[in-house]
Amino acid sequence: MKRKIAGMLLIVTLLILTGCAGGNEGTPVQSNQDEEGTPLKIVTSFYPMYIMALNITDGIPGVEVVNLTEPTTGCLHDYQLTPGDMVNLQDAQIMIVNGAGMESFLDKITENSSNMKMIDASKGLELLQNETDGESNPHLWVSISGAISQTKNIGQQLAESDPDRAALYLANTETYIEKLEQLRTKMHQTIDPLDNRDIVTFHEAFPYFAREFDLNIQAVIQREPGSEPSPGELTDTIQVVKASGVKVLFAEPQYGDTAAETIARETGAQLYYLDPAVTGPADKDAYLQIMEDNLQVLGEALQ
Repeated sequence: MKRKIAGMLLIVTLLILTGCAGGNEGTPVQSNQDEEGTPLKIVTSFYPMYIMALNITDGIPGVEVVNLTEPTTGCLHDYQLTPGDMVNLQDAQIMIVNGAGMESFLDKITENSSNMKMIDASKGLELLQNETDGESNPHLWVSISGAISQTKNIGQQLAESDPDRAALYLANTETYIEKLEQLRTKMHQTIDPLDNRDIVTFHEAFPYFAREFDLNIQAVIQREPGSEPSPGELTDTIQVVKASGVKVLFAEPQYGDTAAETIARETGAQLYYLDPAVTGPADKDAYLQIMEDNLQVLGEALQ
């Protein structure tokens, strides 16, 4: 224990000396002021968890929500903790993570913050397996049903961790879930009647979304997010698209689309953009708006 405390003190000292103590300045802190002392500090691992937390803690006095990573970070595949991240974590009581293998850095956090309560949004939820590598797919929030399940998980675990505010967390959770359920119904009404259901996606972010709306993912352009496919993988994908007769490709606004443009040019398929809701404004309704925009894109692309 003494060694861990000494390690944390050393990190903080180094940050102060090097002027890096500002932490993540890109995401606004939601702080609901309470006249009685220091607020409960909740840190979220990345953007989708941050938006859920904003809704679940909305207006609850004495609670502060901070997002660990920059709002432009995107998925946390291979993310490395920064000195600013460690500063954000040093006085946090609760951390909300996606789980399901998304945050590969959790061991480093738990080693240095043993008293911090960890809330796993994917706890007990069924996980799909990636066809490309066989690993569990962590992108549950990309489907509305997955986002509902994760919101329930976070609300329930927050209520257990902070019993004095439990009723407020659970009431906000129910309110947000009602909004998500209304959006899910609206999306089914638009997508279910469409005949064209074969798509190609950019990376492994959309299997839960595809399952929810009975879409068939015929190919995935990027095996690893942020890395361009090899010439051989690109050729294979072009052949799959041609053989399957897929007419639409979906790139993502967070990543470069050079490979997607090449495939579209070689196959004649139309290129559209679907947003996996990993970046966006610090607005509690942002996820709802992103999915509304995705619905409009799908309605046009699959008609």
